[in-house]
Amino acid sequence: MKIGIVCYPTFGGSGVVATELGLELSKRGHEIHFITYNQPVRLELLSNNVHYHEVNVPEYPLFHYQPYELALSSKLVDMVKLHGIELVHVHYAIPHAYAAYMAKKMLKEEGIHLPIVTTLHGTDITLVGSHPFYKPAVTFSINKSDAVTAVSKSLKDDTIRLFDIKNEIHVVPNFIDLDKYNHSYTDCQRVIMANDDEKIITHISNLRPVKRVQDVISVFYGIQKKIPAKLMFIGEGPEKEKVEKRCRELGILDKVIFFGRSNEIDKILCFSDLFLLPSQTESFGLAALEAMASRVAVISSNTGGIPEVNVNGVSGFLSDVGDIEDMVKNALYILSDDERLNTFKNNARNEALKFDLHAIVPQYEKIYQDTLARYLVL
Repeated sequence: MKIGIVCYPTFGGSGVVATELGLELSKRGHEIHFITYNQPVRLELLSNNVHYHEVNVPEYPLFHYQPYELALSSKLVDMVKLHGIELVHVHYAIPHAYAAYMAKKMLKEEGIHLPIVTTLHGTDITLVGSHPFYKPAVTFSINKSDAVTAVSKSLKDDTIRLFDIKNEIHVVPNFIDLDKYNHSYTDCQRVIMANDDEKIITHISNLRPVKRVQDVISVFYGIQKKIPAKLMFIGEGPEKEKVEKRCRELGILDKVIFFGRSNEIDKILCFSDLFLLPSQTESFGLAALEAMASRVAVISSNTGGIPEVNVNGVSGFLSDVGDIEDMVKNALYILSDDERLNTFKNNARNEALKFDLHAIVPQYEKIYQDTLARYLVL
């Protein structure tokens, strides 16, 4: 198949998943065309089966905001005609599914039929999409897609609750390449981060309020009062200064290491014992899955799609949002016994196996094939 992929080319989870999906599809013999305003961050190598087409938005003084959707629609039309793209898979309803539908209508005028598969990732539904200004456009885009997927059952349920959806929504979870999480770092490298008697706690996020990073500090504070520990804080965002100030006030700044945007996340996770994800909401919980793939137990909130990833009492524990006391209690239960900790770590890895890309990508292939088959019947 010749497949166009439209996504945000940033470090966000949706862009990473879309890029990894395209790369794996190319390895399976499909011709992939990424169409976006920058080369995706994970798209390091182009090949005969992987192509990137940049969407340029000309500057016009007439427009207060430059019309990216219009430029994307036009680019889609051109690329479909030039390369014979058979199907477009867009990630995010707004603006991508909306722009794809415009392209579809333009192509239809020339006798070209373009099926659209739309994947919902979270904020396009729970944040942007539910805003009254955008809700009609989101509803329209989802209902006009030829196939719709959501990255968790929780997100599917939210979409049906928030919008008047006529289309069927297939749950296809996010995934990771587990082959990339078979680390072989030596124990001597661990001493860079912590002493032998200290447990390593980790948090990775964009440090936005929705991640409840102050709760991360509160949970760690409770842990380190009972067990020697260090906290690895990975990421940049608007809450970072507040977090540093809180650590200083609590007298634990020497026990917290701020890595910023690190290129060594795999190494940090390799030596980690526990991952904290107390988010207000998560459509899936990709950061938790990456930790689990590295054999790290997870203490998290029970919101959104997280319970579909972190299995309570198996790979870690779930608590109500903001329940610091329960999170501390569960963390201490796991960390206080090395044999118990090792069991949770192994369980985390086993649960992550369910989300290996080799198990998930064929689900997308099946959706593509079924969607194209419906067009052949028409």
